[in-house]
Amino acid sequence: MELEHWITWAYEQKASDLHLEAGLPATVRVRGELRALGEKVQAPLLTSLARELLDQDQWSQFLHQGSADLARTMAGVRCRINILRSARGVGLAVRLLSAPVATLKLLNLHPSLSRLVQSSHGLVLISGPTGSGKTSTVAALLQEINLNEARHIITLESPIEYAITPRVSLVRQREVGRDTPSFAQGLYDAMREDPDVLMVGEMREPEVMRSTLNAAETGHLVLATMHSASVAEALQRIVAAFPAEVQAGICGQLGDSLVGALAQRLVYREDLAMRVPECEVLMASTGARSLIRQGQFFKLPTVIESGAADGCWSLARYRAWLEAKQDWMRSPDKANEESEPAAAAMPGPNIPRFVTPMTRPTPVPDERSKPLPPVVPAPGVSPHDDAPVLILDDADDDLSSVLQAAEQRKPRKR
Repeated sequence: MELEHWITWAYEQKASDLHLEAGLPATVRVRGELRALGEKVQAPLLTSLARELLDQDQWSQFLHQGSADLARTMAGVRCRINILRSARGVGLAVRLLSAPVATLKLLNLHPSLSRLVQSSHGLVLISGPTGSGKTSTVAALLQEINLNEARHIITLESPIEYAITPRVSLVRQREVGRDTPSFAQGLYDAMREDPDVLMVGEMREPEVMRSTLNAAETGHLVLATMHSASVAEALQRIVAAFPAEVQAGICGQLGDSLVGALAQRLVYREDLAMRVPECEVLMASTGARSLIRQGQFFKLPTVIESGAADGCWSLARYRAWLEAKQDWMRSPDKANEESEPAAAAMPGPNIPRFVTPMTRPTPVPDERSKPLPPVVPAPGVSPHDDAPVLILDDADDDLSSVLQAAEQRKPRKR
């Protein structure tokens, strides 16, 4: 498949994402920055790629709702692929997963984060902006359980990004859209399947949030992700998703069930030539639970700042730990990563070379800088014959007056 050529090249360039849009150059995200490829991608090619990736039922669903999510291993790289319809036609957004198996150590996360999954019940919330590594962190926490405790783990994902091989735990991974119609239905089913640990890929709808909180209150450890920039914002967004008349009850439910919350982002380190996660961590102490029940989320940063003894991490203290860290781990695809990826031709025929975002245009030669053509003498005249030479001393000289003066100086024949 042609897409494998693009994925192979993006993987070699240490890219985290690959974007293909009809009529535009292909684009990769390297260390958080977008970079373009030289040639435009044709719309028929992308339509053909999408049709190859989707079966008949998925294609019909794509035509109906305009998007489709799936996860595939292509060219030896585990990828999350979103196929979308835009004004230009069919487009693809491909997330390249950096490691086949995520662990806290491999992701360079603080080992104390394992405390988040030591509880037998409650809610663990992982938040951050898009592309901040939330899914990798959740997979690492699940792997922490899988390697150390005999629990029944059920995951609900859209799509499944990390395939977790059961070790000590029994792991069942269900993909929304393929194995269950929705997160809500998957949560409803999970309550009848004897789980110890549930993972909800993303909380968006109030129904899913309500079911997640109910599961956390009924003796299950629930890990969930959502988009937010900080811990306080993530908790507040959950409450704000419900009508005002029930928000007080949601605050109480959230305060009682919360085990901990983590907000992270990826930051590029020049000295390490790679991106590392910076985290803000709230562990649910008595003071934090009290503030959440009262809905006073704006006071949580103070609790985080002063809660080091409870396992909390402010961004400032976490950065200090990163600065002192020496035993950095690199995932297999970054083991030989250099400070700047070299430009290289992509494998396969007719695939353009890498082009940096800002390229200096090739200068167009000035017509006046071209050399004058050689003088071709008239027939019968030797090129060595003496000929009068006219010199214009000033650009403003009148050519006709110069010619008249030259005619007067010419010797007359006797």
